Amino acid sequence: MFQAHIEAPARVARVVLEYGVEKQTCGTVTGKAFPPFTAGPAVDVSWTWEMRKSGSEPPGAHVWYRWHVTDGAGAESVSDRQTVLWLDSSHTWQSISRDKLTLHWYQGSQAFAQDLLGAAVDSLALLGRTTGVAPQQPMDLYIYDSTATMRGAVLYQPGWTGGLAFPTSDIVLIGIGPQQVDWGKRTEAHELTHLLVGQLAFSCLSTIPTWLNEGIAVYGEGGPEQASRDQLRKAIVQDNLLAVRALSGGFSEDPNKADLSYSESYSLVNYLVTQAGADRLVHLFGDLRDGATIEVGLQETYSYGLDGLEDRWRVAVGAKARRAAGVAPTATVAPTVVPTYPPVNGLAGASAQPPVSDSAAPAVAVPSATATTLPARAAAYPLGSARPNGVLLVAEIAVLLVLTLAGVFVVRWMAV
Repeated sequence: MFQAHIEAPARVARVVLEYGVEKQTCGTVTGKAFPPFTAGPAVDVSWTWEMRKSGSEPPGAHVWYRWHVTDGAGAESVSDRQTVLWLDSSHTWQSISRDKLTLHWYQGSQAFAQDLLGAAVDSLALLGRTTGVAPQQPMDLYIYDSTATMRGAVLYQPGWTGGLAFPTSDIVLIGIGPQQVDWGKRTEAHELTHLLVGQLAFSCLSTIPTWLNEGIAVYGEGGPEQASRDQLRKAIVQDNLLAVRALSGGFSEDPNKADLSYSESYSLVNYLVTQAGADRLVHLFGDLRDGATIEVGLQETYSYGLDGLEDRWRVAVGAKARRAAGVAPTATVAPTVVPTYPPVNGLAGASAQPPVSDSAAPAVAVPSATATTLPARAAAYPLGSARPNGVLLVAEIAVLLVLTLAGVFVVRWMAV
């Protein structure tokens, strides 16, 4: 919730809240809210950002906002832009950094965090050596103590989600229980690879198909686990493989089908790297960044399209030929978040198991914000005159920023 107390000598006639999130976008994205109030010399306004309608922002996002005020004489004033960290305040977060990666955690020892950070840095280095994809921007990794707690901090994610990547914000969320450290290290590599792909291939003109995005992420973690490899071999023998075009959109909510989608996507990416080298794969991402469709990008980079890729890949893995030859390309809607890595392999015999607490209903995390307090000034400054840093004008006003633990952004504006 955003709240403000505003006072002005000439009567407050109109108040507009502008807000947004600092992240990579295809243009300037500014939200506007018009809180109701009764015009007068002093007003209290409030507005609640209902994320169940807009979609939630990830913990660790930087939310910015400012107030536009018009007085009764038609004069307009704008507050300084304020930025706050949107973060779950029910935990005491700690942070450690190395290279371009910062790991945030609240449960576990310093050694636990150092172990996870070292594994993440090593996995990024290995991915850079094998594929040529390397970090270009700083990244933040938030470690929750369980997958249930992590899912409680965001909205509208599949029940099997164990990790989430937000490439436009360079943020990764993972729930790692006390018995899941090995799985957690693999998941770090997986989700951080999504951030690398986002940095390398972000485009406003085209999208990355899910099989390519998830395939290179599984490649980055070292390939599928044995149970997933066995499932892929069984699908090959039984001719139950998913069509490559079907893997271009979102994956199934069913854990078994999702797991096959991941392992098959990895196999496709591994085929491209093995047959043509990592340089060609990086070139493909460059084509997608520059606006090419996946069909055009494959043609320019490998001299064959999606159907040609599937035909060659099926031969390489010993699968039967495609049933639907010559299917025309179909458009797919890209997910808003590249997410998802199942916290537990959906197959029987999987070694990674979630902690018992994950079976409980996830607790909803209440984000809050942190920021510094702006000093109020003691003297008035005429409109248009020079004034000290930090002075905000609404027909001459001072600003005091207060942030509560309940996630309420409060600004008190006092006439001078």
